[in-house]
Amino acid sequence: MPNPLIHRQNLFDLVHLATARNPSKLAIVSSDTRWTYREWEQQIRYMAQYLNQQGFQPGDKIAVYARNSAQYATLIFAAAFLAAVVVPVNFMLSPQEVAFILQHSQAQGVLADSTLCSPIDEAVNLLDPENTVLTHKIVLGPEPGKILPSGWTSIPSFSTQTSDSDLDLMGPQGSDLAQILYTSGTESRPKGVMLTHDNLIHEYVSVIAGGGFSSEDVVLHALPFYHSAQQHVFLGPYTYLGATHVIIPAPDPQSVLSMIHQEHVSEFFAPPTVWISLLRFPNFDEYDLSTLVKGHYGAAIMPREILQELKRRLPHTDFWNFYGQTEMAPLATVLGPEDQLTKLGSCGKAALNVETVLLDEENRPVSVGQIGEICHRSSHIMQGYYRDEEKTQQAFQGGWFHSGDLGVMDEEGYLTVVDRKKDMIKTGGENVASREVEEIIYQIPEVSEVAVIGMQDPYWMEKVVAVVVLKNPETLTSADVIAFCRKHLASYKIPKEVRFASSLPKNPTGKILKRDLRISLIDPAQPT
Repeated sequence: MPNPLIHRQNLFDLVHLATARNPSKLAIVSSDTRWTYREWEQQIRYMAQYLNQQGFQPGDKIAVYARNSAQYATLIFAAAFLAAVVVPVNFMLSPQEVAFILQHSQAQGVLADSTLCSPIDEAVNLLDPENTVLTHKIVLGPEPGKILPSGWTSIPSFSTQTSDSDLDLMGPQGSDLAQILYTSGTESRPKGVMLTHDNLIHEYVSVIAGGGFSSEDVVLHALPFYHSAQQHVFLGPYTYLGATHVIIPAPDPQSVLSMIHQEHVSEFFAPPTVWISLLRFPNFDEYDLSTLVKGHYGAAIMPREILQELKRRLPHTDFWNFYGQTEMAPLATVLGPEDQLTKLGSCGKAALNVETVLLDEENRPVSVGQIGEICHRSSHIMQGYYRDEEKTQQAFQGGWFHSGDLGVMDEEGYLTVVDRKKDMIKTGGENVASREVEEIIYQIPEVSEVAVIGMQDPYWMEKVVAVVVLKNPETLTSADVIAFCRKHLASYKIPKEVRFASSLPKNPTGKILKRDLRISLIDPAQPT
């Protein structure tokens, strides 16, 4: 039998190979940190060595509760070097939600920003002491001279490292579990998506082939790494290629535009809501954005008016739409630059390593133009939901992964997402896709953002409700919106009610939280 090292490939190997190809290439730019690939690999090895000295073993779960940083990116690959399993945690979650993930994932330790120790301590206090295995709380990155909260340690400065030879590991195989990523919890509890090194690397190949990626790109990471899109559609694939990563903690418009200008960024990803915030930033035109030749978006369809404005104000930028979900690691389909206007609203065709079909309730393929559930087969689909065999079986019924999204496919194989199953509005016996109504309302020049939802109604069962954010307050009335929709939509699709808001609830990745919107619109005096 050949030595397992001969065939091994895991996430750490991607950094190691990039270093071997071009050790002096700039790898990481973050705050005042600038590391070459050689320096980054040294940092990764050192962090792995420290974690190993703390007692972390292959297969152990390491939760990370932090904003984007060079240290966060380092931890992802250091854990891979150890054959440990990373559990990214949304830093916007409540202590109760964090406690559930720490308990359910069986995390042996948690690494957090120094500013986020307090919510972790609150979460740890909520754990069942008889069923928790969590023993380590570590500040992510060195904190020289800083007094840490009780029970916390920090990773010593890199300058105190010992020899790499002190840590000599075989490393994980491709079939080993790499990460457990928890879904956003649209149901009662979030589900832990299990992804192996093979799952992720196969997905990286799909991303690189479909997204126009190059080793020469300078990539801006502004959306949070805890989300599978930023981490596994951009950080991972671009590390595979040996590109340069520019990392900032949040996608606020000034920081994004400043970094594109200062670091000559060539690629940026964000959901449509963030692209809209850039366009509305007062000083947008004062920045030199000429190096930005690749723009990617996902999480929602880009409204026609916004895409046309982006093409007008960023004429040198090509755009791609990426569609998928965490269970797909997360890429499923791609719409390339050549199709942005000719196939507007579509999320494209299946990615390189993906087969996509639309199935009815009996798991039978639907005809062209008919609505069906979007289902996939792929080498980068998850292994299942951690400690949840029932939901795993539901997701994999009939030999396909069931996404929970509804879509239609045209005769050329281009997929259009109609809605989430749960977001389809059934009014008066007719199905209304909220996205179709949103697309129409976005054509109104005064509209900045819109979300369409279904609300309970005694006559219609559900009524179509549009929640609109205006560019300038009091420039539009409900009657104006309804009249515009009447010109473009069937009568049953027209909103029965239009409400105006100063903003829409979003998660940190920019996705509109329709569930929260529904809750906020319920009249407290009415039964729920």
